Amino acid sequence: MKASRWITSVTAIALFAATAHAQKVGAPAPDFSGTDSHGKTVTLSQYHGKYVVLEWHNQGCPFVKAQYNSGNMQALQKEWTGKGVVWLMMESSAQGNEGYVTAAEENSYIASEHAAPTDAILDPSGKIGHTYEAKTSPHMFIIDPQGKLIYNGAIDDHPTTDKADPPKSKNYVSAALTAAMAGKPVEQAVTRPYGCSVKY
Repeated sequence: MKASRWITSVTAIALFAATAHAQKVGAPAPDFSGTDSHGKTVTLSQYHGKYVVLEWHNQGCPFVKAQYNSGNMQALQKEWTGKGVVWLMMESSAQGNEGYVTAAEENSYIASEHAAPTDAILDPSGKIGHTYEAKTSPHMFIIDPQGKLIYNGAIDDHPTTDKADPPKSKNYVSAALTAAMAGKPVEQAVTRPYGCSVKY
C-alpha cells in the first residue's frame, strides 16, 4: 500500500508538527530512569559525555517495518554505535496496545531483525515517552555529550511504508550526528516526525 494511502487512512498513523510544548532543541534533555529488556535499570545521566540517540519504536507500525525490513535502521545503529554513540530503542506502547512487548519478546525481535541498539528500554507506563512528548514511531531525539537536546524529529525526509525507500532518503539523524561530531551546527535540528502514533 502506498504511503499516501496510509497517511490519509483512519488507522493509527499520524503526522505531528513540533509544537511549542515539545522538548526544546538547545535545552537540557530530561533525565529518565527505565528498565531495559534484560531487567537492568538504565538512566540517561549514566551516558553523560556521549551522544545518545532515542528511537521510539513499535514493531507493528508499517513505517517502522519499512525501516527495519530494508535494513536501514540496523545499518544506522551499527554505524553510529561503532563511532561511540549510544542508541536506545524506546518502547512506550501500553499493555494491550499495538507495539507492546515483554522483555522476552523484545529480545527475540532484536535478535531476529539483527538490530544493534545499545539497549532497549521498556516504558509501558509511557512515563518517558510523555516526558519527551514522543509522538510517533519512529520519533528520533539526539542528545549531545553535555546533555543538551540537539535534534527532535523524523528519521528522514521521506514518509514511507515501502522498504525500498528509506535507504534513498535524506537521513536527518545521520546528518545531525555528522555535523555535531564535526563541531558544526545541526542545520535541521527540528523536523516533523512521521509514522504511527505512540500507543500510550
